[in-house]
Amino acid sequence: PLADPPQLPMHCSANVGREGDVALFFGLSGTGKTTLSADPHRALIGDDEHGWDEDGIYNFEGGCYAKTINLSEATEPDIYRAIHTDALLENVVLTGDKNVPDYFDTSITENGRVSYPIFHIPGYHQEQMAGHPENIIFLSCDAFGVLPPVAKLTPEQAMYHFMSGYTAKVAGTERGITEPVATFSTCFGAAFMTLHPTDYAELLAKKLKKHGTHTYLVNSGWAGGAYGEGKRMSIKTTRTCIDAILDGSIQHTEFTKHPIFGFDVPVHLDGVDSSVLDIKSSWSDPAKYDQQAKKLATMFIENFKKYEGKGDVDYTAYGPQI
Repeated sequence: PLADPPQLPMHCSANVGREGDVALFFGLSGTGKTTLSADPHRALIGDDEHGWDEDGIYNFEGGCYAKTINLSEATEPDIYRAIHTDALLENVVLTGDKNVPDYFDTSITENGRVSYPIFHIPGYHQEQMAGHPENIIFLSCDAFGVLPPVAKLTPEQAMYHFMSGYTAKVAGTERGITEPVATFSTCFGAAFMTLHPTDYAELLAKKLKKHGTHTYLVNSGWAGGAYGEGKRMSIKTTRTCIDAILDGSIQHTEFTKHPIFGFDVPVHLDGVDSSVLDIKSSWSDPAKYDQQAKKLATMFIENFKKYEGKGDVDYTAYGPQI
């Protein structure tokens, strides 16, 4: 941000489609940032750290770092096939005389990982840079079962959620986490940001406006109840939501406004159960959902108090209302 003209550093993954359309995926550990950006129909620019300047997006790094828990070729083919010579496995159990990795054995930890060079991903974007993003996706793993699988954000709501940086830590994302815990990491990467969060938010807001970028919130967490009661959404469901964003079909569907969070939720998406889109209807007890939604909204509100009156715009009013 201190450059002239300013450049925006971002904790996100990025890929580009055949028509040159760029997508960014912001998210903390366990939300699917690496998995979802490794798309066989799009070229990977990078999976973790990028910059956004006057020409577009560029990658800071030359490799990827992915979770391996329950990894299979069927569900995550690009990452699975990237694990060969020059890849490095971490916290993964090896079995038999040939030391075959068992990604379903979590006896050491659920936080198995693999790092590999980006050129292990077929069709990766060799230039490591591309144009301005058409879509930005904020990924959350909501273990409280409140957020819908996908929601469309206004530019002001996008700033609120960017500054909030919400996800829920669950078992396997960090050492010592055995129960879900809400966490807010501003800009989806507080540890990497040296300036005040409003500096990054104001620069992002200007870029969104200048380039007409669409923003969405995608929840890869739980439906039908909180962690321990409901069920985590399948990678297929999350990918279907992502595909609808990237191919533009989501823009032509009907939306309904969430009564507490205020963002627009699609009523119908091909390939996604309507009862999951309307996340409340996936709960057996609607009253319990309302209680949980107010609980999560309160966490958002309390967290955002430190940004009230800060920066050029106070985005407090664009968060949840209870």
